Amino acid sequence: MAGETRPPAGTDGRALVAASVTVVLWASSFISIRSSAEHFEPGPLAFGRLAVASVVLLAILLVRREGFPPRETWLGIATSGILWFGAYMVALNWGEREVDAGTAAMIVNIGPILMALLGGWLLKEGFPPRLMAGVAVSFVGAVIVGLATSSGEEASVVGVLMCLLAAVVYAVGVVLQKPTLKHATPLQVTTFGALVGALACLPFAGRFATEVSRAPASATLQVVYLGVFPTALAFSTWAYAISRTTAGKMGATTYAVPVLVIVMSWLFLGEVPGWLSLLGGLLCLSGVAVSRMRGKPEERTPQEVGESRAAAQSEPQRAL
Repeated sequence: MAGETRPPAGTDGRALVAASVTVVLWASSFISIRSSAEHFEPGPLAFGRLAVASVVLLAILLVRREGFPPRETWLGIATSGILWFGAYMVALNWGEREVDAGTAAMIVNIGPILMALLGGWLLKEGFPPRLMAGVAVSFVGAVIVGLATSSGEEASVVGVLMCLLAAVVYAVGVVLQKPTLKHATPLQVTTFGALVGALACLPFAGRFATEVSRAPASATLQVVYLGVFPTALAFSTWAYAISRTTAGKMGATTYAVPVLVIVMSWLFLGEVPGWLSLLGGLLCLSGVAVSRMRGKPEERTPQEVGESRAAAQSEPQRAL
């Protein structure tokens, strides 16, 4: 059983790498969801994705012998599992059946704004000016990307509402997940969160079995891909990264997702992005950069420097 885990010093670089892996894989999930939506309904698709992820994560957990998370983490794991793993995936799958990938990415990217605000309020992470500035810049970019990649047709009200719901439960789930990472490992939190989400989607299991029997092999492979990479791997790297930084900063990094969705749509779906999409993508990346910038250290007066040195010199005498 894992005890309390604290981020070791000097893990910012590894956390950034983990966040980058997460962003790339989550961006690819928009493509896979759109590709498989023709053959799988929202609920069955979420169940299949979570079932595959649970099997993979449980196998890794057994190999690593990490065991069960501490008792005090189960409420947070269960709540985030139901909201983020379960409700989020069903809502996003439903939303992407009704609106295009660009619009869905734009709406879901409201989530990090809610995450930063909730993290500042509930987790006492505060509201750093650079973070809020980065959130504002990236949100403008996400809106531009969504507008530029929309089909031009009137978006389904149901689809928009489902994407909004996905954004809300995504933000709440992340904020609830972060405190549990102080007492359990990222693998434990991700594994049992996915398992809880799969159990919550269990009513769709029968329909999933029927749709698998009718779907082409390519669509079934898309479900397997969603379970292994954007879920099992990406949610684990996300948990690792967020355990070493604030929820607000991690939420801001996901604004790069719409940019990657454009690139992947171009590569795999033959959709060439226009100049407006590229402008929005640059704004997204600029916002991420702003949110991660560190302010300059405050300059101290000569008097303050002298007082600091005097205090340091007197410290050994106090110890004696």
